[in-house]
Amino acid sequence: MTVATFFAYAQQVDTRVRIFDPVVKSLRIAPVNNPYLPAVYVLGSDEVLNVNFDVLLPEVQYLRYSVTHCDALWQPSQLVENEYIDGFNSDDIDDYAPSQATFVNYYNYNFLIPNDNLRITRSGNYLLTVYPQDDPERILFQTRFYVSEHTVNVYAEATTNTDVDYNDAHQQINFEVQARPGLIADPYTELTAVVTQNSRSDNAAVVRRPLMVNGNSIVFEHNRELIFPAGNEYRRFETVSVNYYNMRVSKVQYFQPFYHATVDIDQPRRYQQYLYDQTQYGRFTIRNAEMDDNDTRSDYMFTHFTLDTGGERLTGGRLFIQGEMTDGLPLNDCLMKWDEQAQAYTANLLLKQGHYNYQYLWVPDGTSVGQTQLIEGDKYQTINEYLICLYHRPFGERYDRLIGHALIHSSN
Repeated sequence: MTVATFFAYAQQVDTRVRIFDPVVKSLRIAPVNNPYLPAVYVLGSDEVLNVNFDVLLPEVQYLRYSVTHCDALWQPSQLVENEYIDGFNSDDIDDYAPSQATFVNYYNYNFLIPNDNLRITRSGNYLLTVYPQDDPERILFQTRFYVSEHTVNVYAEATTNTDVDYNDAHQQINFEVQARPGLIADPYTELTAVVTQNSRSDNAAVVRRPLMVNGNSIVFEHNRELIFPAGNEYRRFETVSVNYYNMRVSKVQYFQPFYHATVDIDQPRRYQQYLYDQTQYGRFTIRNAEMDDNDTRSDYMFTHFTLDTGGERLTGGRLFIQGEMTDGLPLNDCLMKWDEQAQAYTANLLLKQGHYNYQYLWVPDGTSVGQTQLIEGDKYQTINEYLICLYHRPFGERYDRLIGHALIHSSN
């Protein structure tokens, strides 16, 4: 979610995607049948979510996980565990394997949500935490997923004919909810809609009141909160081989004891013409083209990024590299730092071999929302992914039900 892990709503409890122990790397949670979709589980369906991550230690760590039910804005709800879990809400992770023939030693961990030991009984937002078996207070990381009832139909569109401009720099989300009679007594007071762009949480839109209600049709249109800067297509690179050509990587070198990959120097794209490029909306895929087991035979590389701003050092904010690959990392790890000698911005990330999407976000001082305009530019033609989640809390209810969702893409 994406600067999904950098900034979030002002909350009493920090439920952002967070990696608290730096030995945890390559964290992903996604549907088993399609790892390029957001982590949404439909209640009672056969589809499950896969959680995969590495621990960069030479010996196995015995780990457990648990989940916490949250409200529409990701604060822990009033429900107790036995109200949303059937089974045990503290289970061992018993699917793990050591890396093989890699310079960086690690253990790869894998488990499914839900499963036979942990069955989810209520819809809503969920926070997943992982910790050592013998020290449950020491959280290694926390991440998020959704459980949807899918009891209403959500029909949505992304348009470049927005309330602020036409085919310029923005995209606007409009959607209509079709609910069965009697499900929602008062749509004007009982609903909360949350829309995210490319799984980012820093610029998520929260709407509590529809434009109008016509019978069983609830319409969310012409809402300023639902207008997003269009951004640009994510940049891409791959490090699938240590011996052959990699896309947008100028060289792969081994300096004992690690591999190093140098990504081609990036340039600002604000004033460049829009160029379509098929991306995965910020996500990454682990892959080693020369081995048969991507999870345990892909090595880690110190990956070096450079952004050439023409010798200009930017003022009035901070510049971050963003994508699923940075989810949960400390801010300083994702910060582009000014290199006096190179007269450019640089960053170094330890990344597992694979395909990666990323972009540069500018965060002005005193704000918490990353902006694409300064470096990437805002191009109305950009293909963005939007997740619309509709939450329902009737009068007297103690939690937000996620009654419907829709996933759409803007198009040019």
